[in-house]
Amino acid sequence: MILVGEIDNEDKNESRKIAIALIALVIVLLGAVLLLMPMLAEISALYLAPGLGLKHAFVLSFFISIILMIVFAVAAGDGLIGELQFVIPGFFLFLIIIALLLAWIF
Repeated sequence: MILVGEIDNEDKNESRKIAIALIALVIVLLGAVLLLMPMLAEISALYLAPGLGLKHAFVLSFFISIILMIVFAVAAGDGLIGELQFVIPGFFLFLIIIALLLAWIF
């Protein structure tokens, strides 16, 4: 027979493991961003200095939209499959809007 206290301890241990994994992931991502800073500065100087055309805006918008859709799918809790009917139209909507705004602003 499982006692309530044992279940709570199992939940706490699982929560600790998830928290440690998330903290490690954030540290790794911050390290990657720090290591990529020179390359990001070079890319921004190359592509954003004279003005951003529609072609380059769609390329940047594609990757921004992919990242946003992954974040939204993970935050929804159902993953990529559960919300697929909303993710696909949302992706194309984000792609078009972000590309046009990037081309217009830059």
